[in-house]
Amino acid sequence: MDEIFEKVQSVVDRYEEVSEMISDPEVIADTKRFLALSKEEGSLRDTVEKYKHYKDVTDSIAENEEILREEANDSELEELAKEELKELRAEKETVEEELKILLLPKDPNDDKNIIMEIHGAAGGDEGALFAADLYDMYVRYAEKQNWQVEIIDENKTEIGGYKEIVLMITGDNVYSKLKFENGAHRVQRVPETESAGRVHTSTATVGVMPEYEDVDIEIEDKDLRVDVYRSSGAGGQHINKTSSAVRMTHLPTGIVVAMQDQRSQQQNRAKAMEILKTRVYDYYASQNEAEYAQQRKTAVGTGDRSERIRTYNYPQNRVTDHRIGLSLNKLDRIMNGELADVIDALLIADQTAKLESLKQG
Repeated sequence: MDEIFEKVQSVVDRYEEVSEMISDPEVIADTKRFLALSKEEGSLRDTVEKYKHYKDVTDSIAENEEILREEANDSELEELAKEELKELRAEKETVEEELKILLLPKDPNDDKNIIMEIHGAAGGDEGALFAADLYDMYVRYAEKQNWQVEIIDENKTEIGGYKEIVLMITGDNVYSKLKFENGAHRVQRVPETESAGRVHTSTATVGVMPEYEDVDIEIEDKDLRVDVYRSSGAGGQHINKTSSAVRMTHLPTGIVVAMQDQRSQQQNRAKAMEILKTRVYDYYASQNEAEYAQQRKTAVGTGDRSERIRTYNYPQNRVTDHRIGLSLNKLDRIMNGELADVIDALLIADQTAKLESLKQG
């Protein structure tokens, strides 16, 4: 544990340093720096508080051991001290493990919003319908997390599925909870169009990328086509009278972003460009597959969108995540957005594997 304590002490030292800095009037006056330091302080707080709790537990253990040494003739007091020591030592082990997890390297993208792409893949119409079901599942899960979901682009089929739908999901720690959804999702069920009642297997792919706030990528005018058109949907007369909606197409990649939710064309342009840069950046990053796989690799999967990660078996009401061997017989509830059991299991598996690699290292 000596190495752990050295790391913890460096976190405590940095926390105290940052706490002092954010009370400095010069730092407070610099909004960008103040916000960055406040965010850093928040990210360190849990570790510092856990360490304080650990010290309280070890102090209590020392006190009870002292009682056992000094009160050898008081059997009642000795028995109480022994009982308390047993509980405290168990708690000490638990807190040590929790500290190790808190000290694992943080994914710098964990607190970011995400852009999610869902594509109907194998299975034609049935794959597109399953893509729509996955979209509904993620929207319901987002509602339970108090996140916001915004459709960026969609390509619907005639029977109500999606060849492609692209979402922006914003809120607290979105990427940390949805990053493991990256991959191919397989469905086994009887399609509505199947008259003989046979079970078909189809797939949809999910891509999850963090929203990069300051993407270091330039999109040249010659590579961009911008179309403006009238917004549709809710918003009253104003939204339909002006050509405020914007569709941006990045010609080299074919990536399209449509934006109509802002009040003006200028605002829609700015938002569309921000999203387009994120998607183009992610596209080019994925071209170098070896580097990209290493960058996105986790304990529960490579992040490769072609990797089959999960099967949704409707006849047996079962969902199986192949990466961690988890099977749950509550597909109906999971499709209703109750994803917490799956996501928590993936996070625990990831943490466990990282702890193992630290021990081996």
